[in-house]
Amino acid sequence: MSTLAEIKERLDAHLGEHVTVVSQIGRKKMTERTGVLDATFGSLFVVKLGDETQFEHASYSYTDILTNNVAVTFAD
Repeated sequence: MSTLAEIKERLDAHLGEHVTVVSQIGRKKMTERTGVLDATFGSLFVVKLGDETQFEHASYSYTDILTNNVAVTFAD
């Protein structure tokens, strides 16, 4: 199991890279968004989204990754 600091360090190493973020928004509902990992802060990270959405940025907390509510994959 990772700690919040380890999750932040892993994300810091991928700043500026393309990512796909899958998040749970309900009991059986998931959203998938793609974009660029834009910034990391003390308790959250920001993804600059592509043109397919009405929003420019989305933010997620490291706790969501730790509790498996959010999954981040990097395009390699």
